[in-house]
Amino acid sequence: MTPSVRTVAAVAVLGAALAGCAGGPSGAPQGAGAARLASPQGSGPAAPARPSPSAPTAPTAAPVPGAPARVPTLAPGPNGLTPVFERARQRADKTVALTFDADMTSDQGPRAASGERFDNPELIDALRRLKVPSTVFMTGRWAEEYPEQARSIGTDPNFEIANHSYSHHAFTTPCYGLPALDGEAARADVERAFAAFRKAGAVNTVPYFRFPGGCYDDRALRALSAARVTAVQWDVVSGDAFAKDPDAVVEQVLAGVKPGSVVVMHCTRSAAPVTGEAVQRIVPELRKRGFRFVKVSELMGK
Repeated sequence: MTPSVRTVAAVAVLGAALAGCAGGPSGAPQGAGAARLASPQGSGPAAPARPSPSAPTAPTAAPVPGAPARVPTLAPGPNGLTPVFERARQRADKTVALTFDADMTSDQGPRAASGERFDNPELIDALRRLKVPSTVFMTGRWAEEYPEQARSIGTDPNFEIANHSYSHHAFTTPCYGLPALDGEAARADVERAFAAFRKAGAVNTVPYFRFPGGCYDDRALRALSAARVTAVQWDVVSGDAFAKDPDAVVEQVLAGVKPGSVVVMHCTRSAAPVTGEAVQRIVPELRKRGFRFVKVSELMGK
């Protein structure tokens, strides 16, 4: 499907999506390094340097209590930096991983209490009906707000839960106006999220982490190294954050997917209201094209 005006327009909300659906961008990430955050046709904000996504796979391990017994991870990057995975570039088979960020910041409790919905159970139900294995990058605050849903997702073999931080604060700055953490505070935030998953009863947790806002640099990778996780980014931006037209999301995903792709979407009803509708059209079309859906762990393991 050829990208249309709608697709181009959807790229314009990339900054808002990276900011975690918390109200839109207020400053793009900057910093040293030549590497760029993956996005279609090179669009999207710049990101600091990262280890090669083709780094060799380390022996599988499960450093997170309650995680599946053997989960593929990547070997540490240069100087022990946290490795970063964005796409299985060497895969010849048509596999693709749909990933969903369950965003909620540490200070959004009053908005949830007043009725704003940061969950999307209809989307999760659609993924179950369609039998689409998926990886949900969940914040600890989301798990605390919706513990029954976190438990349901985290005990369903169709899903795996990865870490999207506890508070959805940035790990480097500037990052779309998000409050920033560094050093020990950043690592503690990650550990607090895993603790929230365990408290909710989620057991299908994996040692993967997605940076809030997609923003990171060597300093952030160094701070995260003690957490023994593999950072997971993406190569296909769905543009679903704040989208009103599901056609734009469908077109953007179908135009960007390649064998081994990781697609970033959202599981936040108030800020990504058309994701469920878009997924129900994306999945059959990709299957028609010969693609098979897998979790990130399977994509990384192959």
